[in-house]
Amino acid sequence: MHQLIREVENNYRKAQVVDVRSGDTVRVHQKIKEGSKERVQIFEGLVIRTDRKKSLTSRITVRRISSGVGVEKSFMLHSPLVVQVEVIKRSKVRRKYLTFMRERSGKSASLAGVSFDKEAVNTLEAVMDKEVGEAQASKTTDVTKKEKKEEPTTEETVEVKADEAKTDEKPVEEKTEAKEEKSSEKPVEDKKEKPKASAEEKEENKELTKKEKAEAFRKKQEEKK
Repeated sequence: MHQLIREVENNYRKAQVVDVRSGDTVRVHQKIKEGSKERVQIFEGLVIRTDRKKSLTSRITVRRISSGVGVEKSFMLHSPLVVQVEVIKRSKVRRKYLTFMRERSGKSASLAGVSFDKEAVNTLEAVMDKEVGEAQASKTTDVTKKEKKEEPTTEETVEVKADEAKTDEKPVEEKTEAKEEKSSEKPVEDKKEKPKASAEEKEENKELTKKEKAEAFRKKQEEKK
């Protein structure tokens, strides 16, 4: 019977949980659902009690004072709503249940701190394994994306060459059209030049007639004398 209970519990148990002790100052990240929305709420306080550490129902009781009123909240460590438990400070304590902290306030409620390795306590192997797996998955996806990007490059080069061939054909046609336009424009220019020459000839003829008239007028005056 006990083995069956353990097998069922193992299905709902987290791979690893932070080693929280009485007297620790803890920051708990908890999921809260409000209708269709979800948010993460942080509750920071002193751990005054720990229960059943090795079981699925391991629980910690956290106490804090907000606006002069003592507030206590208990968290199930293996609950899926508890996202993260972060140990900020570790204090020297000789009891497991710190119920006497409820009657204390101010300096009397302060506890002597103890040095500890914060990173070693807060980092979990399961979290690290997830991060490593995600990093490897991202690398493989990046490689596949690069391969997919490289495949169409050959098709793109063929298309680019075809476009270049089309662009090469167009200027040849434009050049021939330009030559034809120039050849068609030349006779028009010749036609325009001819009437100009006739006008100059007319002016020369007019000047000759004036000279002839002047000479005739002089001859007449000489004859009168």
